[in-house]
Amino acid sequence: MEKIVKDYEKDFYAWLMKNAELIRQGKFSEVDTENVAEELEAMGRSEKQELMNRLTLLLVYLLKWQFQPVRRSKSGKNTIITQRLDIQELLNESPSLRQELEQGIEIAYQKAKLKAEDETGIDLRHFPIKCPFSFEQILDDNFFPEQE
Repeated sequence: MEKIVKDYEKDFYAWLMKNAELIRQGKFSEVDTENVAEELEAMGRSEKQELMNRLTLLLVYLLKWQFQPVRRSKSGKNTIITQRLDIQELLNESPSLRQELEQGIEIAYQKAKLKAEDETGIDLRHFPIKCPFSFEQILDDNFFPEQE
């Protein structure tokens, strides 16, 4: 077991492959369980972070679409569509992330307002305090906000 732990510190890829093989062979007593558990948790956090990053970017573009109608473009529209598709793909692969997405909208929106301010020059105070889009609207392929 000590050698496997050292492999984790020296050669992460080799450690991964070795532990995967031990699990496949049913040699559970030889698996570096503590580090495997930590890596599995890290993978979960990474999936959640990717989802939240995509949500934030989607909200940035929805804000830009709503508050800068004269600058609407095919590129902006395609970014909205792409982020929705990527979010849906993540949710299809991990349906339990849907709850994380719903709970994370307000934090993602706060980040999106800051980024939208940077990218548009529109003062932060001009954006709504709370996310103006419902969860359903955010993920709706046909929803594009109109100018206030």
